[in-house]
Amino acid sequence: MPEGARPVGATPAPRGVDVSTVPPGTPCWVDLATPGLDEARRFYPELFGWTGRVDPEPEAGGYTVFLLSGRAVAGAGPPAVPDQEPIWSTYVATDDANLVVGRVRRAGGQVVVPPFPVFDRGRMAVFADPAGAAFSVWQPMTFGGTEMSDRPGTMSWTELVTPDPEGAKEFYGLVFGWQPYDERPGPGTYAAWRLGDRVVARMVSPPAGGSPLDGPAYWSVSFAVADADATAARAAEQGGTILVPPRPVPTGRQAVLRDPEGALFAVTTHPTPSRQG
Repeated sequence: MPEGARPVGATPAPRGVDVSTVPPGTPCWVDLATPGLDEARRFYPELFGWTGRVDPEPEAGGYTVFLLSGRAVAGAGPPAVPDQEPIWSTYVATDDANLVVGRVRRAGGQVVVPPFPVFDRGRMAVFADPAGAAFSVWQPMTFGGTEMSDRPGTMSWTELVTPDPEGAKEFYGLVFGWQPYDERPGPGTYAAWRLGDRVVARMVSPPAGGSPLDGPAYWSVSFAVADADATAARAAEQGGTILVPPRPVPTGRQAVLRDPEGALFAVTTHPTPSRQG
């Protein structure tokens, strides 16, 4: 993404947000690059109950921070280049974007966009892993990223879909210190990454019949919802597409959707923990 084309988190952080508490190596923000920004501002608030705050900086190109209960949960802006496909992107927190450049190169990845400042909010860079999956890093200054998660209408998790899970385990371990473990035995791959004692991301093999995206590997974004079936139906009513109907997954019940401009995302209902007594 060229400098100034689509800044991430292009809004000052609310007072009281301590960006120093964002753990490095943790996915901290997701945003949408889309040529249909006005449509995104309509579709996602109707789907998730978000409101939008447009950045006043002219260079931000109308970048919008979506809010839930007044807290930043995701962003959307114009694409970096005119022919870019609409896509949700994952950002991983770092305390030094320049150091990540060296780690990515040594691990066999590519530097797509070197680190650059996004106003006074932070610094970002864009990379690709050896299988071609794109991801970004975010070095916070006045904006720390997502201010709410793991509740309906917020980012639930990010998941790598890759034909090379063993290579991915090595690469992300070298770059972020993630430790993988298999969550589901049997054919195919369904694994999670831990950073310390926290699960920070997941990884799956491509679905049978091929990837819903053009590339062989990609990062997908899942948003938590109270009812995946109802949310999928509402998305279709609002002009979206149901790619994979709601179905059980190891973490709950999930549907894979496209928004009206074609951006891929998932919605997941997590099981409610049972209460004893």
